[in-house]
Amino acid sequence: MTSEADFHTSVAETSGLVPKGEDNSSPLQSLGAELAFTQDATGLCKSFYWQQAKQYGVEAQRVVGSRMTEMFMPVAPVPYLERIRRVLESLIPERFSYPFRVGENYLIFDLIVSPIMNPTEAVNTVLVMGRQISPAGWIQKSERSREETELILKVNGWDLHQKLLSEIVGSIRRTLPPAAELYQKLLSKIARDIRRTLDFETICQQTAQELGQAMGVSRCIVCSYKDTANFVQVIAEYRQEPFVSMLGQKLQLASEPYLQRALASLQPVAVEQVPANEFGNQSLLLVATCYQERANGLIGLYQCDKSRPWSVAEIEFVQELAEQVGTAVAHALLYKQLQEAREQAEAVSRLKSEFLANTSHELRTPLNGIIGFLKLISDGMADDPEEQQEFISEAYRSALHLLNIINDVLDIAKIEAGKMQIDFSPVKLNELLDAVAHHTQPQAEQKNLYYQIKKPQTYDEILVFGNYQRLLQVMLNLVGNAIKFTHEGGVSISAEVVRQKVIFQNQEFPGMVVIRVADTGIGVPLDKQDRLFQSFSQVDSSRTRQYGGTGLGLAISQKLIEAMGGTINFYSMGEGLGSTVTFTILLYQEPVMISEPGTDSLDLLLEM
Repeated sequence: MTSEADFHTSVAETSGLVPKGEDNSSPLQSLGAELAFTQDATGLCKSFYWQQAKQYGVEAQRVVGSRMTEMFMPVAPVPYLERIRRVLESLIPERFSYPFRVGENYLIFDLIVSPIMNPTEAVNTVLVMGRQISPAGWIQKSERSREETELILKVNGWDLHQKLLSEIVGSIRRTLPPAAELYQKLLSKIARDIRRTLDFETICQQTAQELGQAMGVSRCIVCSYKDTANFVQVIAEYRQEPFVSMLGQKLQLASEPYLQRALASLQPVAVEQVPANEFGNQSLLLVATCYQERANGLIGLYQCDKSRPWSVAEIEFVQELAEQVGTAVAHALLYKQLQEAREQAEAVSRLKSEFLANTSHELRTPLNGIIGFLKLISDGMADDPEEQQEFISEAYRSALHLLNIINDVLDIAKIEAGKMQIDFSPVKLNELLDAVAHHTQPQAEQKNLYYQIKKPQTYDEILVFGNYQRLLQVMLNLVGNAIKFTHEGGVSISAEVVRQKVIFQNQEFPGMVVIRVADTGIGVPLDKQDRLFQSFSQVDSSRTRQYGGTGLGLAISQKLIEAMGGTINFYSMGEGLGSTVTFTILLYQEPVMISEPGTDSLDLLLEM
């Protein structure tokens, strides 16, 4: 059977009206079907092909452009056209058998009717493909006598003709499942409902609710599934009382062979009697939902109060619905991903706008300082050489501040672009800590804060592996923040050696040094700490206006430390309770430690 996608692709060039008299068989013949034609809701034939046309004296040129012709026409046009209109309205292909009158012959065809999708206009044409399932002379092979058959073929009276048609249509109806019409209506209704929304949860819940009620089952579930996962999760459920809910359950495929089979084969799995289980399921019908031949979910029907045989009509109905749900789920998930991507892009755009606004203010402040002090000097406003030197010193400090801001912006730009290059070499820890103290201790003393550094007790020099300038940049960022956001108490810096083999860039190191920067400052609320390391994100823009800064320090520090094989973490018990930042540096060589009673070099690592 040709798929719906094949229908749409193959008839793109045949959906237009073919002028009467032209040979239009080639495009339809390429579809590979015994019978293929296109027509609209009124029955107007637009193109026609039939392998047996010559055998029955059918001329395609005469069929094309006509609505009904004795050369080739449905036996009962009204119900046939109702099916055509239903396909055009629901946009869902249908398969059914139907009798046609071909000259003096009555033949039955197994048909598939599919809408021809038009991206620019309303859908008003269907493609009908089929094959003959009644042999030539079928009318003579009915249960009537040969004499009666010959009489019917010779008489043109309406009563006899109508009686014959009624019998043909009745014989076809007896071959169809009794509930087929009902299931088709249910399918159309549920499909319309799920097409009205692009909300994933709504689609799943509507499917479970309406399908469960329509089938009269004890439970109907809809599960989400990713082809890389080893489980499905129940995300929507319809159930009758008093049966136990399965909502939210993760069903492991390894222990659920029926689920595994349905997802792997993309075919329905119907079981009349299943082994006893915790949810009371006795019978099950499982159908995978899929999109582009890949499973993206699962529909499960369960009967819990008795064993239930599943009819062919029920299985086909659920399978057809699963195809609709699979497409709707795929579209909903894509829409959700697009929404999330748009929201993220808008959030980043807002953060960058806020960042640029704050940064422009930060750039103007030192720049105004430089211009102001140089203007005072150039205008001869300094009373004496000492005051002039003070103006120059202030201008110099403002220039350094401006340089630091510009460096931060350039660094984050390099990091975002993946162009940050770091040269590694052994770095003396004492030299690094002394440089940090030289730059930051005067700031702490100006604010009357205590400032202390605790170094590891060793007999020899501690060497770490990294980049001196980048490590100094990180330390100045962290200690500078600690001093800036602390008004009482002080700042303490400590370092601990941890012996633990580490592999970085295919090189083995004997351990790491853990550095801690703790302060007694304003702290950070627990619900805002996850934003600290995000680029262009600030915990509170009002703090930026109050304390200054670009808000990039922690984001840059994290990227630099991670690039040098370490990790960085932030801790604060809440607003007003101070904060602690810890980070690790690779230990280049193991030092000889001076043991201290009651100390353990692993304590600090455990606290991390």
